[in-house]
Amino acid sequence: MRQVSLITFSVACLFGALPARFVSTSFQVYVSGRIGAAGVGLLQLVLSVGSLAMVAGMAGIRTATMYLTAEELGRRKNGRVIWVLSGCFLYSILCSGSVALGMYHFAPQIAQHWIGDGRTVGALRLFAAFLPTTCLCGVMTGYFTAANRIATLAAVEVAEQVCSIVVTLAILRFWAGKDAARACQAVIFGSGFGGCVTLICLVLLRLKERPGRSDPIPVGRRLWETAAPLAVADILKSGINTVENLMVPKRLALNRSVRSPLAEFGRVSGMVFPVLMFPACILFGLAELLIPELARCSAAGSKKRIHHLVRRGLKIAMLYGVLFCGLEFLLSDWLCQNLYGSMEADRYLRLYALLIPMLYCDAITDAMTKGLGQQKVCVRYNILTAALDVVFLYILLPKYGMMGYFARFLVTHLLNFVLSLRRLLK
Repeated sequence: MRQVSLITFSVACLFGALPARFVSTSFQVYVSGRIGAAGVGLLQLVLSVGSLAMVAGMAGIRTATMYLTAEELGRRKNGRVIWVLSGCFLYSILCSGSVALGMYHFAPQIAQHWIGDGRTVGALRLFAAFLPTTCLCGVMTGYFTAANRIATLAAVEVAEQVCSIVVTLAILRFWAGKDAARACQAVIFGSGFGGCVTLICLVLLRLKERPGRSDPIPVGRRLWETAAPLAVADILKSGINTVENLMVPKRLALNRSVRSPLAEFGRVSGMVFPVLMFPACILFGLAELLIPELARCSAAGSKKRIHHLVRRGLKIAMLYGVLFCGLEFLLSDWLCQNLYGSMEADRYLRLYALLIPMLYCDAITDAMTKGLGQQKVCVRYNILTAALDVVFLYILLPKYGMMGYFARFLVTHLLNFVLSLRRLLK
């Protein structure tokens, strides 16, 4: 088995994920300045519903593809990969197609009763139209990640970002203007167009490999056992997160000190969080690479390698998190002024910056736990903390406003991190 160091991982992520994340964050800043905090809040609500649909359509297939592909490569059974991908494609088409049809049909009801704004019907239906493509992209990126084709993924991601942003900017300028509902459609159409570009590129690159083929192997049971726990966890977590996001403006409205609930929600979710998590793109890339690497090590019985990766991964995440915790805390006013031309998000960024070390370590811990085949354990932890999120938001927001939102965020993320770390070390 090829040994790949964490330094190699980090370098690949630095030259692949960082530029793409920089472009994405810059684009989010531009959109925020164009449609305002309230418009960003509406966009976040639409994307929350879309995220739930995407997670349901994906149904755990991305991580399952990575895991199953890595197992076959770890056993040096490269010819079996084609059967893994065939099974994953069929699974993805069935799941994403079903969810897309349901979302398209019920878009008016979702817009009216969930989001509370009938203007978002067009954006929801656009999201449904592109959903199968997005989910199939998950299969292909899972394969290329497991095969350590990081440079390829980085190049394709850059192409996707460029296409997506160019299309979105054109629609915003010539059609959407400053209308929040049209801006939602512009963002979703641009993202979907970029997803189509990614899928075409990755499929062509896979065909260009001219892969060998072994005798057919049963994939269904392995795929189900891997994807089902992930699907349950992701759908429940995303569903509860969607409930949270839709609940926040309504519960904030009960707090007399909050003048514009949608704007307050937009500042935190659409302005603070992108800046807060921007440096984590390197760690997210590392986390995705650790899943197949640990799966290969586990399949090959390389316990020393597993121990080495766990220790180094946690150490890198902690040092990296402490560094950017200090930087974002000290530069919060400068960042908000230069990015958004406003100091209103400064106090929130300074507050959430203190949580960066924990958030970054949690991302690495979660990935390593999944890489060691502990998906069912992650299901339990995610369901528990997500349910607590809803309870805390319902109770705290009317009385404490956005400080209650922060308290909920701190408690549930800390609990999830402690439980995941305990399981990983065990």
